[in-house]
Amino acid sequence: MKRDPKSRGGSSFMHEQLRPGVVIQVEPPRNNFPLNEEAEHSVLVGGGIGITPILCMARRLKALGRSMTLVYSCRDRVDVAFLEELRSYENLHLHIDAEAGGVLDIAGVVKTQPANAHFYCCGPGPMLAAFEAATAHLPPAQVHVEYFTAKQEAALDGGYTVELKRSGKSLQVPGGKTILQVLKDAGVEVAHSCEEGVCGACETRVLSGIPDHRDAILSEPEKAANNTMMICCSGCKGERLVLDL
Repeated sequence: MKRDPKSRGGSSFMHEQLRPGVVIQVEPPRNNFPLNEEAEHSVLVGGGIGITPILCMARRLKALGRSMTLVYSCRDRVDVAFLEELRSYENLHLHIDAEAGGVLDIAGVVKTQPANAHFYCCGPGPMLAAFEAATAHLPPAQVHVEYFTAKQEAALDGGYTVELKRSGKSLQVPGGKTILQVLKDAGVEVAHSCEEGVCGACETRVLSGIPDHRDAILSEPEKAANNTMMICCSGCKGERLVLDL
């Protein structure tokens, strides 16, 4: 794991404190980036450490004998992970920014692929933004993306009430705080992890009200339906939200 100078705690802990024998708590895995195994062709794009889930998909598609294109982009050759295994894939395109004189042309990649292909991307923010722009014309069901960091800033306007239907509590959300923070302050235990809207742990059913969605998990149709929301980063567009808590 690379040490991030802007670490929120994870990579710093791994480098400074994690040692053999240390006991750590983990949660069951959640898959917010599922693979469509029935697609006629899949285009897998990984940037940097984003190759981790992409390579898992490539292994699965290879085992199934499915058609795919694998694209991996890194800043420098020294950053390339799993190189020997990646070389075993016939349709591999390896892009090194330092050697190519610039970043990967994702729009160019998309243009060369079949119109019915499913596209997947995981990597740094600028790559994901370019990927979403390049695939904006495609049906949402064919475009799959996974963020490691927040896509938008959390909704901190406040000034609304959150009603917890099952527990019978009504809480005021002030400016500068998220719904999750207010619930924690009130002693309400809810599942959560990243607090940035990228993991899905805090997804909560919405019974009434219009959420101000700020997460990177829900699709646009799911956000429009307003059936659930990520309370770690999303807020309210009205005066009241009723949650199934």
